[in-house]
Amino acid sequence: MHCPFCHNPDSRVVDTRIADDGASIRRRRECTSCKKRFTTLETSSFQVVKRSGVIEPFSRNKVVAGVRKACQGRPVSDDELALLAQQVEEHLRTSGVSSVSSDEVGKAILPFLQDLDEIAYLRFASVYHAFNSLDDFADAIDSLRERSQAKKLTKTAKNK
Repeated sequence: MHCPFCHNPDSRVVDTRIADDGASIRRRRECTSCKKRFTTLETSSFQVVKRSGVIEPFSRNKVVAGVRKACQGRPVSDDELALLAQQVEEHLRTSGVSSVSSDEVGKAILPFLQDLDEIAYLRFASVYHAFNSLDDFADAIDSLRERSQAKKLTKTAKNK
């Protein structure tokens, strides 16, 4: 890391802390030449490859904006949307790759949105999976019903 004061290419780390968001590291450095101190913020890069081939950094805000449209008129708070975007990012980062397709981002959103709000899930899935007929909606609804019944059975079994 070059010193911002004297441009010396050598510095030593004095202190390291995880930044507020947990996705970056704050380092306090000291130049070995001029002895002045400065701060750096290190983040890992995580890229999304769009269908057009354009590569851009992953953005939680874009996830929130896309899901917010599906949640319009639903009892879903901004905090819940922010948490969903964080969960999606963490899920994608655990794959260990530095870039994912926009299709993979959409697939990663679906299970978290399904847990958050089933109607918003249907809206998002209808666009994401390009539903073409009522049968597509019926299949998705049947799948949600099966999942809901399985949850009820599991909950009932635990209470006995």
